[in-house]
Amino acid sequence: MSTPAASSRPEIGLEPMTATHLADVLALGRQVYDTSVKPYTSWSLSAIAGHMDGEASACWVAVDGERLAGFVLGSMGFDQRADWGNLEWIASAPDYQGQGVASRLVKACVASLTEAGASAVVTDVESRNTASAALMRRNGFEASVSVTLFVREAGVA
Repeated sequence: MSTPAASSRPEIGLEPMTATHLADVLALGRQVYDTSVKPYTSWSLSAIAGHMDGEASACWVAVDGERLAGFVLGSMGFDQRADWGNLEWIASAPDYQGQGVASRLVKACVASLTEAGASAVVTDVESRNTASAALMRRNGFEASVSVTLFVREAGVA
């Protein structure tokens, strides 16, 4: 049996990301991303703006009243494949994880990219991030090409 507070709580809504969401999206990304595991990428305002301003933006937010519950950033084009969509960044606020927010965001992003003409949607997941890998599998993504990042520290013979 649900409590009255739980039953009166409005459903978390999805809406296209706008400039009014930028500060909250940036803050949530800074809270949840460890970009040290992928040093060729960085979480920044320009990373967000690049997707919002890109061709066929597929950026969505999940909102609980005035609170950001999660976001996804996607856009058309991936490397040399203009016909592929790229789901690059996704996050759920820690207290919304496990409630289906991320799956709803993935579905909204993929639908937007498909509608824009994407013949495929790609994303990458760091190998130790098993929760994100499971999320992608649950949403129809399959593992494809694996790339290993090799690093040579300066001064190593």
